[in-house]
Amino acid sequence: MRLSTIYKSVRKDMDRVEEELKSVSRVDFPWLSELLDYSLGGGGKRMRPALTLLSGRFYNYNFDHLVLMATSVELMHAATLIHDDAIDNSSVRRGRATVNKVWGEDKAVLLGDYLFAKAGEYCADTQNLRAIKLFTQTLETISAGELNQIFNAFNPKQSRQHYLKRISDKTAALFTLATESGAILSQAPEEAVRALRDYGYNLGIAFQIVDDILDFTSTEEEMGKPIGSDLAQGTLTLPAMLLLERQGENNPVAELFRGGDKQKNIKLALETVCNSSIVDECYQVASDYCAQACRSLSLLPDNPTRRTLAELADFVIRRKR
Repeated sequence: MRLSTIYKSVRKDMDRVEEELKSVSRVDFPWLSELLDYSLGGGGKRMRPALTLLSGRFYNYNFDHLVLMATSVELMHAATLIHDDAIDNSSVRRGRATVNKVWGEDKAVLLGDYLFAKAGEYCADTQNLRAIKLFTQTLETISAGELNQIFNAFNPKQSRQHYLKRISDKTAALFTLATESGAILSQAPEEAVRALRDYGYNLGIAFQIVDDILDFTSTEEEMGKPIGSDLAQGTLTLPAMLLLERQGENNPVAELFRGGDKQKNIKLALETVCNSSIVDECYQVASDYCAQACRSLSLLPDNPTRRTLAELADFVIRRKR
């Protein structure tokens, strides 16, 4: 199923979010307007704002506040991508040059800061103290997760728990912000807030695991960026971790992390993983997290929105980019 079909029930409200994102680029400084338009107009799945809107449909659908929060979540997501690209010195994102590649790392970092501030402004406009606090906690969590990844680059001794903690902080935290804030702003009962928080968390973990799989199995055309980029940055993901567990020190990931030939070892690691059962094992782990996400939905009213969220979980497992 296509995302456009899954988003059908919130399509008009998603259009309003797009209008808000476009309005962010309308500033008095032409150079800043150009940077904002470039960074916010590159497409993307818009999954996080959709989750905020969908999570708000179970109870009191406060359109104005939910659109503000959905925009805030997407701006935070855009800021994290810009900062990630600057930190990793990435040159391509979504099939086009990154901000740091075109304008330089210094401008990319400051643009990311600007978007974080703008995201906070949109969140504050909801005038919901609980949502605002959740926003700040999420920003703190994501920043800690990024530092964790940097300090553990090229470290092959990381455990499965360490990996899950990192992707929980870097990816699942933003999914959780999307779903939990939607529930909060719709005045959902606490049981429903917890259910949607758990759904977002587990969906985010599954999303990142699939992303990590695709970094081995996809193509640059499909992903919009070079495959094997995680390995090139020294980031130990689940497929690489399973390869290390199976082959110990005698494998291309260990050799790469020891400073061996980058191009040769990345190519060999990709081939080895793709020609083994590791990919299927990783998909099974992701599927288990999606199943947990869907079990959380059983605590919510049985309506079309609940079924839409279940379809979104299925999309996460089946996506190709």
